[in-house]
Amino acid sequence: MDALSEILRVVQMSGAFFVNARFSAPWCYQSPKASLAAPWLAPSAEQIVIFHLITEGDCLVEMEGMEPLRAHTGDVVLFPTGCAHRMTSHAGLPPPRGAVDLKKLLSARPRRLAYGGGGAPTRIVCGYLACDTRLAKLLLNGLPPVVRVSLRDSDAGQWLESSVGYALAEAKAPRPGGAGLLAKLAELLFIEVLRQYVHQSDNHAGWLSGLGDRVVGAALNALHRKPCHDWTLAELAHAAGTSRSVLAERFQQLVGTSPMQYLTQWRMVMAANLLRCSNTPLARVAEEVGYQNDTSFSRAFRREYGLPPAAWRRNLVAHSMAG
Repeated sequence: MDALSEILRVVQMSGAFFVNARFSAPWCYQSPKASLAAPWLAPSAEQIVIFHLITEGDCLVEMEGMEPLRAHTGDVVLFPTGCAHRMTSHAGLPPPRGAVDLKKLLSARPRRLAYGGGGAPTRIVCGYLACDTRLAKLLLNGLPPVVRVSLRDSDAGQWLESSVGYALAEAKAPRPGGAGLLAKLAELLFIEVLRQYVHQSDNHAGWLSGLGDRVVGAALNALHRKPCHDWTLAELAHAAGTSRSVLAERFQQLVGTSPMQYLTQWRMVMAANLLRCSNTPLARVAEEVGYQNDTSFSRAFRREYGLPPAAWRRNLVAHSMAG
């Protein structure tokens, strides 16, 4: 299994579409920080990723400290850390007057919005992905505050765009399974954005950029295919078709850590997932993530998560029961 598929298997996500909007120029839509909407989108989520799919027309994306970004039909605009932003027909327009009641806005999904000055139309579908911060850390590492890709650059993206339109039409007169269909499409849309981002030529750093690099990508795929293997830098460099020095430098530059440190981090992500989702004994968890004894595993887990694995699991269970 390739590195992206493997990390998506472990990084458990859930998502949905929450706004289906038709605006007419001039218009402005204010999107608050994702953390403010989280109580009504996904109360138990540690991190919310917001995205917008432009299904008709175009618009500007404005965010504090950033030049306005133009988005067109078929584009997806993704906010990995859920920063506050505005979608607008013209630069500098204020959002509609009056405070937005997020609870009311998000109580029915997808909420239909329609307003503006009667000019050129723009249709936008807004969605989110909820995920665990630690489990998503490696995947989202290095992404800029806003990412834009065009679904129309790939056949899969065009199929997704059509499927979202179909599912939203179904939502008007819902049949059984409609909400589940929209949720799965939100997840697929997010994955397609990541796949396209890997191949964008202007990426500079981060896990996804490393995956798109010939040397680092080969090393990442090797590590994810055999995470329990007792890798050495020399062996990993051989698998990547390069020297140890080139691999070490390139990996550090793009991923922000050494290959062996990355392997430890990934093993701990795998361990946390097993501890969270199963009753697997600690000795078996240690073995499944590449450790020969409980002591070394417990020490590595505590460095990453601040608690020994048994205590971390107990806290997780107690928190779940309290919620």
